[in-house]
Amino acid sequence: MTLYMPVNDSKPCNKASFSTRIIDWYDKFGRKHLPWQIDKTPYKVWISEIMLQQTQVNTVIPYYLKFMERFPDILSLADAHQDEVLHHWTGLGYYARARNLHKSAQVIRDEYAGMFPTDFEQVVALPGIGRSTAGAILSLSLGQQHAILDGNVKRVLARHGAIEGWPGKKAVENQLWELTDRLTPKAEIEKYNQAMMDIGASICARSRPACSQCPVAIDCRAQLSGRQSEYPGKKPRKIIPEKNAFMLVLTKGEDAKLEKRPPAGIWGGLWCFPEFSSRNALETYLVENNLDSHKSEELPGFRHTFSHFHLDITPIYIRIAPPGDNQIMEDKPSLWYNLHNPPKVGLAAATERILASLGSVLIKE
Repeated sequence: MTLYMPVNDSKPCNKASFSTRIIDWYDKFGRKHLPWQIDKTPYKVWISEIMLQQTQVNTVIPYYLKFMERFPDILSLADAHQDEVLHHWTGLGYYARARNLHKSAQVIRDEYAGMFPTDFEQVVALPGIGRSTAGAILSLSLGQQHAILDGNVKRVLARHGAIEGWPGKKAVENQLWELTDRLTPKAEIEKYNQAMMDIGASICARSRPACSQCPVAIDCRAQLSGRQSEYPGKKPRKIIPEKNAFMLVLTKGEDAKLEKRPPAGIWGGLWCFPEFSSRNALETYLVENNLDSHKSEELPGFRHTFSHFHLDITPIYIRIAPPGDNQIMEDKPSLWYNLHNPPKVGLAAATERILASLGSVLIKE
């Protein structure tokens, strides 16, 4: 592998030199055979870009392949039931991404005759697509000249230009947009944008960046000053609150009762065990539904962490004997989820974890 040895040179970056080095690196080392890079279309790149938000490439690939097998085009995605879309997203997390994919596909079906729009303003107006994602889709699939600024590119540019501050702040983000707009070339945009993402994901990693392999290390201000770890600036720390949840794990034979969450909010549109904020609230529900006479068992609890709070979950297991004629109040859509022949619905991560533990519980009975 060619090594790009940094030198003690603090001259300002030259746009042409910067993009040329990036594109030259891509020709030698860039990723060119990922599933969404084969016979590229805006649809393929769109799905990959949304999946790659908050998720690494190696994790995304098997999900992408299964998703594209079931939804090979925009119309198949638009016409599908949301539950099935979420089912194929189960395990990737950040489910708002899947809901927005589904909504956008329906918009494209209804407003653009099922053809992915090629105008930047039309693309950025679709649910779940921001300025950088729109630029990535149109540049990578169609060669349109648009700058991008995903998390990996932010890291490369924040270090190279020694941009102070947390990129989540608007003023810092604006500086980064100005820099990426200035450095992005008009020619070979597809190679350049892909290379910037590749370099950020591999060479310019969060910790221990491989500066000796970087094509633009020679004039990277963070590298020249030995301050790579200081860029980009860290998000200000804050205390993450803790919340408790009691989940009712009600089974009947090989079925477990699940409820569908509201479309918005935590686990929006996914299927979960009935959740209660306190043990008293759960016990009240049991009394109101004539379930309080059944034996209950507390299963091992666990913590699920969201971006803005910790949720400490305590599953309470109750088994009712078939046919289970209990008339249970239904204030939300519900279903009996068969453990051996599961329906194709989207499951929250906590639901999956409890369902996985149910197998060992049922074996003991």
